[in-house]
Amino acid sequence: MHAPVALALVAAALLGSATGAAAPRSALTIAYFEDGREPATRIVHTLRCGPVGGTHPRRTLACRGLARVGWRGLRPVPAGTACTELYGGPEVALVTGVVEGRRIWARLRRDDGCEIGRWERLAFLLPVVWPRAG
Repeated sequence: MHAPVALALVAAALLGSATGAAAPRSALTIAYFEDGREPATRIVHTLRCGPVGGTHPRRTLACRGLARVGWRGLRPVPAGTACTELYGGPEVALVTGVVEGRRIWARLRRDDGCEIGRWERLAFLLPVVWPRAG
C-alpha cells in the first residue's frame, strides 16, 4: 500500500517540474547606454531569477535587489512629482521583461533629481559598476 502512494508522489513531483513549476519568476533584458544619444555605447545583458541565470555580470546581487524592490520598484516617477532640476549625465538604461509574472518596461535616466534617485535605487540592475570611480 505504501509503494503506490510513494510512486504517486514521485510522479506528481516529476509532472510538476515538467509543466514549468520551476520556471523563472523574473526574466529581464537590460540595455545600458553610456550615452543615451549614442546607440553605439549600448551594453546588453540578460537576467533571470528563480533560478539565477543570464549574462548579467552580477546575477546573484541583481536578483537579490530585484527580490527586495519587486515589480513595483520599477514603476516610473509619478506624473506631477516635483523634482529638483539636476542633470546627472547622459546614461540611459532600458529594462524590459517580466518581474514576478508582470510585464515591465522601464526607462532609467539621470535627467532630474527624481530620476537620479530612481537610478540609484535600481543601480543593482545595471551591468556596469555604479557609481563609477573617478
